[in-house]
Amino acid sequence: MGHPLGHPLRLGVLASGRGSNLQSILDAVASGRLAAQVRVVVSDQADAEALVRARRAGVPAVAVSTDGLRTRLEAATEAEVVRVLRAHEVELVVLAGFMRVLHAPLLEAFPDAIINIHPSLLPAFPGLDAQRQALEHGVKITGCTVHFVDAGVDQGPIIGQRPVPIVDGDTRDSLADRILIEEHHLLVEVLDHFAAGRVRRAGRRVRIAPPAAALDRELEPR
Repeated sequence: MGHPLGHPLRLGVLASGRGSNLQSILDAVASGRLAAQVRVVVSDQADAEALVRARRAGVPAVAVSTDGLRTRLEAATEAEVVRVLRAHEVELVVLAGFMRVLHAPLLEAFPDAIINIHPSLLPAFPGLDAQRQALEHGVKITGCTVHFVDAGVDQGPIIGQRPVPIVDGDTRDSLADRILIEEHHLLVEVLDHFAAGRVRRAGRRVRIAPPAAALDRELEPR
């Protein structure tokens, strides 16, 4: 289904590392499975592979200064990210392995229009190294979550989740690899819902509306 505004959903992706989730988006767009366009990729790491993937796909790639901070961006740097995203007419911001907590400049510029993917079934195991947290806690099932971003750490309203069982002999890396496969699928699935205008939020509750064709069938007189 195409974007309800008549154009592909315009995405801005923020990434800090390998960019494998970015690649899943680029592949889905290229294959026609996702009615979206990645307008720009921004990274806090000048040597991030995500920037290489973006340039290879012909997508503008921008590195921003971290100012020596570890967990957040300076307000001026975050304002520069906002400027870059707006210059590329981004509608939805996707955090795909972006290792910084966002603050007012971005949150206020894109209200209810920033999403993140996290490798656990939130609210369990927020923050860093969620895979190791799950193993150390001894849970039998973990997974991945796409959620709206707010001022908290992995605390925003949940949009979609996928479970991943933990098996005997799992290491942090083997579990992370299996979760990552599901991240790729879930992220594209959620973006497809956004592209079709089907995501509805009321407070902390997020609902995915049925496709228009299905809704029309429901409304037909019996």
